[in-house]
Amino acid sequence: MLNLPKTTKQHLIIFTRYPEPGKTKTRLIPALGTEGAANLQRQMTEHTLSQVKQLQKTSAISFEVRFVGGDLQLMQEWLGYDLIYQPQGEGDLGLRMAQSFLNAFQSGAEKVITIGTDCPGVNNQILAEAFARLQQSELVLGPAVDGGYYLIGLQHPVPELFINIDWGTSQVFHQTISIAQTLNLSVADLPHLADIDRPEDLPIWEEILKLKH
Repeated sequence: MLNLPKTTKQHLIIFTRYPEPGKTKTRLIPALGTEGAANLQRQMTEHTLSQVKQLQKTSAISFEVRFVGGDLQLMQEWLGYDLIYQPQGEGDLGLRMAQSFLNAFQSGAEKVITIGTDCPGVNNQILAEAFARLQQSELVLGPAVDGGYYLIGLQHPVPELFINIDWGTSQVFHQTISIAQTLNLSVADLPHLADIDRPEDLPIWEEILKLKH
């Protein structure tokens, strides 16, 4: 039995994957090996969580971790027993995200943001800015340099934003914006940030590590 989240008006959903070697960050395996790629996934998820916890010190937000791979016990042993975990569920990324938004709004949230853990530039300031923009705009998007997005925030469920999107391609951001325009949604953009998906992206993570030490 999964404990249901106690949702505040501002709710954050973190999409991540249990860091199992060989199934995680597969495009980085040629550079890092299976263990190294899984370890990077582990570190980036922990980095994202630390930023969210920083934000909680100054903002009334609740958050949950939606995971694929592993199971509830493995997630708790990794990230702690005090967090809310939910499996991402079935379907493509769009279906899983649409469902997570719907669940959060049904739980009483009024401003909901979903992020992944591939973009270490998502710090507590970016998240605070995203929630602030969500006060005025129905849709907040954080464009990724590769043409996707690293953050999406909504004031109410808009399942249309997650249908007929070519996930994992450079078209994701533009397709999402064009659907938003068709629906006459008010949109706010955040700064462009880079995901870490390929070996040539690794220097971005090395810069983040330097800042940590």
